[in-house]
Amino acid sequence: MVLLRPVPGNSAVHELWAGTKLLAVGGISILLTFFPGWITIGMVAALVLTAARIAHIPRGALPNVPHWLWTLLALGGISAAFAGGNPVIELAGTSIGFGGLLNFLRVTALSIVLLGLGAMVSWTTNVAEIAPAVATLGRPLRLLRIPIDEWAATLALALRAFPMLIEEFRVLYAARRLRPKRVTPSRRARRRRWASELVDLLTAALTVTLRRADEMGDAITARGGIGQISAIPSRPKRADWLALAIIVAVCIAAIVLDVPPAG
Repeated sequence: MVLLRPVPGNSAVHELWAGTKLLAVGGISILLTFFPGWITIGMVAALVLTAARIAHIPRGALPNVPHWLWTLLALGGISAAFAGGNPVIELAGTSIGFGGLLNFLRVTALSIVLLGLGAMVSWTTNVAEIAPAVATLGRPLRLLRIPIDEWAATLALALRAFPMLIEEFRVLYAARRLRPKRVTPSRRARRRRWASELVDLLTAALTVTLRRADEMGDAITARGGIGQISAIPSRPKRADWLALAIIVAVCIAAIVLDVPPAG
């Protein structure tokens, strides 16, 4: 899955302030936490699909779902179906409850919507814009002597390091697979060989991580320290207020439609 790397292009979603997208993700996540109904999930899914259409997200950016994941989902659905519950349907004189299956499908749909929401932010936002936006949004916390600038710089460095480390780990794993395999006479020897290879792989990964951290520290020092990471001017524009108004309207409509009327 292509994450933490923006999809090339220029659209209204790409040009939105990073803080607007973070506020949208936070607000929608809170909405889905307290109102995880089908109507809310459907409206948020429609909002995410509309944003993806506007941002011209290609199908190649979508992840390839492995076959074993579909198998696990099928087993989970079958297991949840045994819970029964409303609604109950009569088939050939037998009462079958689909409540457990519907709850499983609702949780699965909720997870997919949240993943899509986070992916949209990743596909349309430059990593360098995250730290200034977090510093701007957390400005009121400075009155409480909270080091918001340091937190923003830490978040930016972590987001920058993830793709780099993932690529390094892929290279290490590929190099391990190219090593000739020793023939082991017994299962005990095979388990020992697997444990030894796992220790070697973890040691190499830690070494690569420390080397990359040292190089990144030298680069930050040469550019003026971590204060420069969150010091870039970052402010919302007119389009950001319009986007926030649309998101608030969708959230209010979802709450009104999802809450059953009294009486």
